[in-house]
Amino acid sequence: MEGLGVLEEMAELTRQGEAFALATVVWRQSPSSSQPGARAIITARGELRGWIGGACAEPVVIREAQQVITEGTARLLLLGTPEQFGAAVPDGMTVIPISCQSEGALEVYIEPVLPVPHLVIAGDSPMARTLASLAGALGWRTDLIRGPDFTPEAANGRSMIVVATQGHGDEDVLEHAVAARPAYLGLVGSRRRGATVLGYLADRGVPRDQLDRVRVPAGLDLGRTTHQEIAVAILAELVQLRASGALASGAHGREPATESARQAGPEGGRPAGRTALVIDPVCGMTVSADSSRPLRYKGTDYYFCCAGCRRAFEQDPHAYLKRETRC
Repeated sequence: MEGLGVLEEMAELTRQGEAFALATVVWRQSPSSSQPGARAIITARGELRGWIGGACAEPVVIREAQQVITEGTARLLLLGTPEQFGAAVPDGMTVIPISCQSEGALEVYIEPVLPVPHLVIAGDSPMARTLASLAGALGWRTDLIRGPDFTPEAANGRSMIVVATQGHGDEDVLEHAVAARPAYLGLVGSRRRGATVLGYLADRGVPRDQLDRVRVPAGLDLGRTTHQEIAVAILAELVQLRASGALASGAHGREPATESARQAGPEGGRPAGRTALVIDPVCGMTVSADSSRPLRYKGTDYYFCCAGCRRAFEQDPHAYLKRETRC
């Protein structure tokens, strides 16, 4: 995947609401195999799509990109041996030693691309319209859907759903909302009304563990309030839960997957979830556990970034294992 393909994949992941990082090569030192401007997408699951370098750089970039996604902060990496940079490294850069046989070096900028929150409001009351307006002011992707038109396909495991039908088909709409298995599901109404609706759905066979996730009433408890203030209370609760990490993407529901992700092969992407990252005991570099045939020593498999490290270990494994123990 190159050039336009990376941009198209970014657009698709953004549409699906999936967090990812974009890695861009901004400088190289020959004979590195990469080129300035080379780009790759790394998903939160560690799947790399695109090209930023060979086997030496890829595991490190994947690991750092996952941290960038988690922290939400970009970082600039210098990949090479410390001797190549010396004291000339500017503040703010992260130097990661790698010891490829090519002796090349890379500078890679990794930036997070985090999904815009998706709020689905089922209902057409003044409160629902106020909530939609407030969420839109925050830049959230907001869908305001009439109760009879709401279906489980309107949301996914990353969405937040607020059922605000307020007595007009609450049971049917909430049943559809539960089926979507969203990150958040709240029902606007009193606790008494909520208990009645949830009891009705339990009698209809909706699993109790799903009903237990419904927040009734939706929003922070601000006491006696107007419909505008109820909208503020709901939005405040959503902001609070997101900030605390309680609404982690896909934690409770189905996750949308792009067709390209499902069909990705060796060139389109590699699901890193199937491949462990390990440390080369000789040089300390992060390598993929499937990057080469492992060397088994005393019942343990060891992996190496290059043939040179493998030979050094074969000649004197005890020296490197002693160093590992000291660390």
